[in-house]
Amino acid sequence: MITVFGEGRGFRVVWLLEEMGLPYRLRPVDMLAGVERDPEYLAINPAGFIPAIQDGDVTMVESIAIMEYLMARYGPTPLAPDPHDPAFPAYQQFLHLGEAGLATPMNAVVVSRHFAPEAERWNWGAGKALEVFESRLGLVIRQLARSPYLAGDRFTAADISVTYALELAHRTGCFVLGDVERAYVARTSERDAYKRAMDTCQGTKAWAAKVAAEAAGL
Repeated sequence: MITVFGEGRGFRVVWLLEEMGLPYRLRPVDMLAGVERDPEYLAINPAGFIPAIQDGDVTMVESIAIMEYLMARYGPTPLAPDPHDPAFPAYQQFLHLGEAGLATPMNAVVVSRHFAPEAERWNWGAGKALEVFESRLGLVIRQLARSPYLAGDRFTAADISVTYALELAHRTGCFVLGDVERAYVARTSERDAYKRAMDTCQGTKAWAAKVAAEAAGL
């Protein structure tokens, strides 16, 4: 059975596994408590970040690479268009843009706004990272003006990748999503596999509920 280590970006992997109907288990990793207190996990990923997976003799890190591995190993799947499919270029672009162009620069914003000393929370680097996020988000918005999903009319793993990044920006309070992005996330998060993934990732589910309650003034 596939073991997924950690939530966070591990949510992408769990969601994908649910979409594909593959058996797995989630092994929590408490990053806030300090990964140095988790020697079992450090034996899996000595770099100490999440997620990671174990699949038999295979150990992998990096959420997008893990997703590509799972779809290639256990596919074919409609979540990954064939390279000759006209949808493939957009799929490939947005699958990677969800991490490289959106979630990664948002990380710099999040750690600055929430974890840096007060005097450094609005530093130049975080501001530039936010500009990168906004510029790449413009590509997402332009694509969604053409089609309901990022690779066209059907949902793909690119939507898993980008939805995670948008929810990260929203839930951390570091960016206010516009109407187009909110409608898109509402579509993708209504999927049954997304809901099952949330039920598995209890930390993520609790965080989302807390943000929703605060927004509602509860």
